[in-house]
Amino acid sequence: MTKRDGRFTYNVMVKTVFVQALPNHRIFIRFGDGDEGEVDLSEFAGKGVFSAWDDASLFEQVHIGEHRQICWNDDIELCPDTIYMKLTGKTLQQYFAMPDSQPAHA
Repeated sequence: MTKRDGRFTYNVMVKTVFVQALPNHRIFIRFGDGDEGEVDLSEFAGKGVFSAWDDASLFEQVHIGEHRQICWNDDIELCPDTIYMKLTGKTLQQYFAMPDSQPAHA
């Protein structure tokens, strides 16, 4: 969803509406704009706090946190915007604010 404030068109952060653990450190996720699919998180597994995912029962506890983040416990959470960009292939510039016109020069 986009909003316009006169100078910028910007993305209103997409709301996470569903998340489910899948085998091999993957999740299925659905966002409020209808985008959904599998995201492979295996690149994080076994590293730092993500070593907790070595316990498959912990990885299966994935849920949506109160601030729409993707959570497993108090120590492990991921930003939904990052996951959205990973799922859709959008760049940071495509996802966040893009100026409608060139800025005025001083």
